[in-house]
Amino acid sequence: MSLLEGLQADLDQRRGAALYRTRRVVEGPQGVTLKVDGRELLSFCSNDYLGLAADPRLAEALREATRVYGVGSGAAHLISGHSAAHHALEEELADFLGVERALLFSTGYMANLGVLGALTGRGDTVLQDRLNHASLLDGAQLSGARLRRYQHVDMGSLERMLPDAEGNRLLASDGVFSMDGDVAPLHQLADLSARHGAALLVDDAHGFGVLGENGRGSIAAAGLAPRDVPVHMATLGKALGTAGAFVAGSAALIETLIQKARSYIYTTAMPAALAEATRVSLRIMAQEQWRRDRLHMLVARFRTGARQIGLSLMDSPTPIQPILLGDAQTALAWSEALLAQDILVTPIRPPTVPEGSARLRVTLSAAHQEAQVDRLLEVLHGLHARGAA
Repeated sequence: MSLLEGLQADLDQRRGAALYRTRRVVEGPQGVTLKVDGRELLSFCSNDYLGLAADPRLAEALREATRVYGVGSGAAHLISGHSAAHHALEEELADFLGVERALLFSTGYMANLGVLGALTGRGDTVLQDRLNHASLLDGAQLSGARLRRYQHVDMGSLERMLPDAEGNRLLASDGVFSMDGDVAPLHQLADLSARHGAALLVDDAHGFGVLGENGRGSIAAAGLAPRDVPVHMATLGKALGTAGAFVAGSAALIETLIQKARSYIYTTAMPAALAEATRVSLRIMAQEQWRRDRLHMLVARFRTGARQIGLSLMDSPTPIQPILLGDAQTALAWSEALLAQDILVTPIRPPTVPEGSARLRVTLSAAHQEAQVDRLLEVLHGLHARGAA
């Protein structure tokens, strides 16, 4: 059987194991209520944590910027695609985080691939938490460096690996783990990296905008300075509500990425108008503390209600609130039961999470109303009472 002839058999096997993924078609803007495949649904599966994705101020900034810059950027940053809008956003991100420079990437995935490929190679060692995002793991593998994975947030496991790590050492971790919602032990990671001469990279995609003073993220929330985490990556498509990513750090780091990061050099720049909209979003995110306050209130409300029901929650203080169900069939059944009640919650199944840890990944937004959270809890209570788990 040839490669292509075997595709359908593999797809059928995935479907039978409740691991088949399908796309849903959303009409209209992102929000806590969505029109999906023609149905009005209450959504608890977006990463739009601050409710900015459809903010009219961002839409107006984008519209105005298209009059100045048009729609496409036309080329890579190093050709003719690096606009004044891109440059201003990089400078404002660097100023906001208190670092020398920042560099825009088209996606967070591309940022992590670019950093790992530029900073490490054959003969080097990349040490990573086992539950890091796929982009960090893939970036290490593509770099040619030796990848060593320590047990999730197990600093003893990491410390035993560090002394015999070969070549240049890069320690990489999510700031907030995207599927569990817990926060990395950043103080300990910074201490271990300093003591063992390793560079520390933190992917703060799910912490930036949500945690820390003015939304500066998990690094700031931990009380760490930029020098403690010399390589800081975060995305713009979650709390900021736009798209893209950035890496922040020293001038030497950023210049190295400009020279060597293949996913930066060999791709078209994000649209300049989108950078302008992100500049507006960054200011809103920093100034409107009520969004984070409301978000954390809703997280506490959900966790209290879920515990009263008896649901198996994971240890997460963030808007990512996974309900652990175990097998993929159960997670899929619960998701479909919620959908029957016009509530959209995504089932997370292997290989995204380890076998036996399938879950519903509930995510909350500052745009949710208390009554909407209570509605979700009401339906979950009914599922749990019927013994669906």
